[in-house]
Amino acid sequence: MIVTKLNVSRTTYLAGVSIIGLTLLTATAFAQSVKVEGLIKGRSGPEMIVQTSDTPDLVILLTDSTDVGQVQGILKARKKEMSMAALIPGLKIKVEGAYNNQHQLVADKVRFKGNDLQRAQAIEAGMHETKVETEQNKEELERQKAALEQQQAQLAEHQAKLAENKAAIDAAVARFGQLDDYYIMDEVTVYFGNGKVDVDPKYTTQLLALTEKAKTVNGYMIEVKGFASATGSAAMNQKLSEDHANNVTTILLQQGRVPLTRMLAPGAMGESEQVGNAKTAEGQAENRRVVVRVLQNKAIAGV
Repeated sequence: MIVTKLNVSRTTYLAGVSIIGLTLLTATAFAQSVKVEGLIKGRSGPEMIVQTSDTPDLVILLTDSTDVGQVQGILKARKKEMSMAALIPGLKIKVEGAYNNQHQLVADKVRFKGNDLQRAQAIEAGMHETKVETEQNKEELERQKAALEQQQAQLAEHQAKLAENKAAIDAAVARFGQLDDYYIMDEVTVYFGNGKVDVDPKYTTQLLALTEKAKTVNGYMIEVKGFASATGSAAMNQKLSEDHANNVTTILLQQGRVPLTRMLAPGAMGESEQVGNAKTAEGQAENRRVVVRVLQNKAIAGV
């Protein structure tokens, strides 16, 4: 019985010694100094990601006691102490240290060559410049996109106005196209200055004379058609032709005392029916006009 107890105690003792030995061996393995060489891929505070020939993403931990230096001399035997700020992406380094239990290499020493630092700084400067250019290009693209969207909106608005003007002109053409059954008994043309809509007083006498003659025509009707030159926007010219026709009609109604029943609705013809050369000042002046006609129905005239 006593022998058995001694054997058990001895076995327990040997097992405990083995566990302690393994623990010491493991701690020794972690504490063992290693050397690695590689390229810094990234840096975040005390942590560096280094690409080595064996490990693409080795985590190296920097501490306050890490010795950072630049090797100098032909034999690279001298060292120039450097700040940790020199450890930038793209720098080729040699590290001495030991692994901790998170498999991070805690750096005791970090060494690099001066020309390697210059090369890394040049790469970093180029990347910064490229980043700045990329941001500038992005801002320029955003500006161009906004300008394009604005232009597209303006174009859509312009096309809508053109469609509206065309519809108004087509309606006027259709209406006046139905006047084939009328004789033209008299006619006066009123011309306007560039961008002007007021009727020159010199035309008032002609217009009043036309109204007096119209009153002698059995079953007469008065047609007023306004036109504009093709200079400027179509929408603006449509509006000008409308103002031209309306202002002439006002004179006929108020001063000529033409009954509304004898007036055809004024027609705004815009840039249609250009009679003068639109490339010359004289031709443009001919196109800025209102044509007033006294009409008589052919049936009333006995035809």
